[in-house]
Amino acid sequence: MKTRIAFISEHASPLATLGGVDSGGQNVYVAELSKHLVELGYEIDIFTRCDQENLQHVVYWKKSLRVVHVQAGPAVSLPKEELWQYMPQFTDSIISFMQREDLTYKIIHANFWMSGWVASELKETLGIPFIITFHALGYIRKLYHQEGDKFPSIRIEVEKGIVQTADKIIAECPQDKDDLMHFYQASPDKTTIIPCGFSKKEFYPVSKKYAREKLNLDKSEKIVLQLGRMVPRKGIDNVIRAVAKLKQTGYAVRLLIVGGDTEIPDPALSPELSRLQNIVRLENINDSVDFLGRKDRQVLKYYYSAADVFVTTPWYEPFGITPLEAMACGTPVIGSDVGGIKYSVEDGKTGFLVPPDRPEDLASKIKYLLSDSHLFDTMKLNAIERVNAMFTWKNVSKLVAEQYRLLAKSVETPTIINTKIKAA
Repeated sequence: MKTRIAFISEHASPLATLGGVDSGGQNVYVAELSKHLVELGYEIDIFTRCDQENLQHVVYWKKSLRVVHVQAGPAVSLPKEELWQYMPQFTDSIISFMQREDLTYKIIHANFWMSGWVASELKETLGIPFIITFHALGYIRKLYHQEGDKFPSIRIEVEKGIVQTADKIIAECPQDKDDLMHFYQASPDKTTIIPCGFSKKEFYPVSKKYAREKLNLDKSEKIVLQLGRMVPRKGIDNVIRAVAKLKQTGYAVRLLIVGGDTEIPDPALSPELSRLQNIVRLENINDSVDFLGRKDRQVLKYYYSAADVFVTTPWYEPFGITPLEAMACGTPVIGSDVGGIKYSVEDGKTGFLVPPDRPEDLASKIKYLLSDSHLFDTMKLNAIERVNAMFTWKNVSKLVAEQYRLLAKSVETPTIINTKIKAA
């Protein structure tokens, strides 16, 4: 019999279209990890919030892999910062589903702090052990966002409780583990570093000539790519200002910005897009920056391959999957010397690390890299080698499966308790 695992990802559905404010790395993590774990013989149900009317309650996504849309608040799209109040209902909905299906789970894998709270409640009620990947920590986020952080003030205390209750914790990089231990007193014995990954089926080198022809891009321009969610902490404004500084020195590049809530960029629907477009106007580089909107994942490899360099300079990044995808396509990465990026990007070998919010430093590294064809070719080969050796989802899933095995070995098989479900 296959081992049955419950994934909980309250706001990040594996079925969501990527690129929006709340659709990014966690969605990819849940989707790719679950698919690869199924290939290893697991049976998985992913519980995520129902955020629109008429969604199919249970989606049979792949063989042995289901997505369960859980009732938790109104069936409309809501910012994840507003979802905490609905987590008791989310918990009760999972219990109801388990009772109707007459099933239980060997292990719960929670993703993000609210899902961790749900997993804690399920552990207390049903005795099911759980493992958690936080994806971001409230304490660290608060340091960078300060008054801009809109999550409930209780978040950090909830996270501290989860850290103590969880049976195992997955840190996505060394910095993540250090933060968990220093700020949350996580036990090093139950905290394991397992990075994110990339899909070899989706991301691989495509010739620059072909990629630019497919995307109708100028073959002679130096292209800088920024791709990902369009939110302030991603530091896209820093990239824009770096391009402006390059232009001031007479070094011309074209910046492509891929991402956002809509396929056609609409500042009326995105305050962050409006802010960034205003910076472009103030820097007087309208002719050097293209906002391209959200793109399907099937075409992202062409953007990565068409670029001369991929740039990502967030203030805070627990891991960051886009640098892996860029390197898998053979594109060097210049990224912030923070979090997971300083783990995935090998400074001076697969790209460069720079301080966040230092456009002059970023401009200098871009010019240095793009002015040296031998360096570019060397970094391209190093990048492909590094990600394929360390960051494939196949490897990641094996590491996670080993944590499941160790956890399952240490606890008894849980038995569902048919208690009366409390009111949400």
